[in-house]
Formats: sequence, C-alpha cells, structure tokens
Amino acid sequence: MARNRKNQSAGLLVGPAVKAGLICGFIVICCVGYVWQKKQIADLSQQISNADKRRRALHMDNEKLATQLAILVSPPALEARAKEMKLGLGPPQPNQIWRLPVPAAGPSKPGADPQFMAEKQVMLGMP
Repeated sequence: MARNRKNQSAGLLVGPAVKAGLICGFIVICCVGYVWQKKQIADLSQQISNADKRRRALHMDNEKLATQLAILVSPPALEARAKEMKLGLGPPQPNQIWRLPVPAAGPSKPGADPQFMAEKQVMLGMP
C-alpha cells in the first residue's frame, strides 16, 4: 500500500527545499559576479579611452608648442621682438669683434710652442 503524504515527516520535505535554495543561491551569486565583471570591464575600457583621448590631446599640444617655440627662437622673430621692445640691440660693430688666431698644428703642449708664447705675451701686453 502506498504511503500517504500526510504521514511523511516534515524533515523529508526540507531537504529538497534546501537543495533548491542552494542551487538558486549559487546561480544568483554567479549572475551577480558576471554582472560585476562586466561592469569592471566597461569601467576599464572607459578609462582606457579617456587616457587615449588625453594622450592624443597632449601630443597635439606638444606639437603646437614645439612649432611655437621654433617660431619664437628664429632670428627674424628675435630681431622683431628686440626692435619692438626698443632694447637697442643690433649687429656688432667691426671694432667689437675680436679675432683670435688659430694655433698651428704642432707640439701638443701649448707651453712648448714659441709662436703660442709670443701671441700670449702680446695678448697680455708684455714686450
């Protein structure tokens, strides 16, 4: 004769319910983990794209500044700026230029070369 469910103990019905609850909990935890990982991936991709945009903007700024620097240090720009500021700068007069003699190829010691010693004495004003 078949057993009646009314006669079964309540402990036998708790087991399958706990098992179903554990399976559902595992599935929920896996889903939450999956969603969390996807959110992390989306955040990281956003950070990467922002960093790449910033890098490109900095590269363009660097190119602009390099061009501006090249223009500002060019001789015509410097001359125009000096005239604009009225600094009184201009090319040197011929009497302001000192020409130094090039030593002849000879002994490696400068003190041993008589020509060098003679030029040194003239520069110092010695007879």
